[in-house]
Amino acid sequence: MTSPDPLPTPTTPEGEAALRAIVEHPERSMLAFDFDGVLSPIVDDPERAFAHPGVLPALRRLAPRFQALAIVTGRPAEVVVRLGGFTDVSELAGLLVVGHYGEERWDARTGEVIAPPVAPGVEEVRRALPDLLRRWGAPDGTRVEDKGRAVAVHVRQTADPAAAAELLTDRLTELARAHHLEAQPGRMVLELKPGGMDKGAALRKLAEEVGPSALAYTGDDLGDLPAYDTVEELRSRGVAGLKVCSGSTEVTALADRADLVLDGPPGVAAFLDALADRMPA
Repeated sequence: MTSPDPLPTPTTPEGEAALRAIVEHPERSMLAFDFDGVLSPIVDDPERAFAHPGVLPALRRLAPRFQALAIVTGRPAEVVVRLGGFTDVSELAGLLVVGHYGEERWDARTGEVIAPPVAPGVEEVRRALPDLLRRWGAPDGTRVEDKGRAVAVHVRQTADPAAAAELLTDRLTELARAHHLEAQPGRMVLELKPGGMDKGAALRKLAEEVGPSALAYTGDDLGDLPAYDTVEELRSRGVAGLKVCSGSTEVTALADRADLVLDGPPGVAAFLDALADRMPA
């Protein structure tokens, strides 16, 4: 019989204590994740960002043991559920999926999404963007993604993404401000979305609802930094917290603050599988 793969060791005492608490008491613990770049790879076409093949089997093993599993994403909740293959999976009947930074909530029991009305500024920006991008000289490969409750401008497929971002970032930020929205930077993307909600606020709300004694949050991008802030805030209130980074060469800010850095979605899937192997009998 082969021995299970070892769990990676966090680099901070707080992270070590949190992982130990999670392993020893999963029934009082919550695991929360971003989706893109964490459970799924970053790809040119966001509609092809399917979950890493190791993710769903690992989550199915973990879900019955944990107090809660949650996904906190800037994407529409139903898109993440579809790309993740989370629909009609009996073990994931309690999965919590909040989309658009907490504005949406997918109910695994009913398959329905609960959300407030779309902010009017989003529709105004959606209509204005194609003409504005032409006037600004946006390079070939610049792509607009309609996220329903937000609009994202991607530059990954341009010939020089750094130059495209330099050309567009200030203009898009001003456009967002003019329509009472905020500009959220990401991995070669700038998202124009309603203000007041971020992944930190969404994670805090979930933690208040679930009441775990320990939690882990895994992110990969600048939009996950507020969730790291929430983990640290919860630590100060006695909740054991583990900050996990799905590492990449594109964004290093999270790795600098993380307790544990994994090698992208394959590393996250391997970590979840190793964690499932450690669950008490």
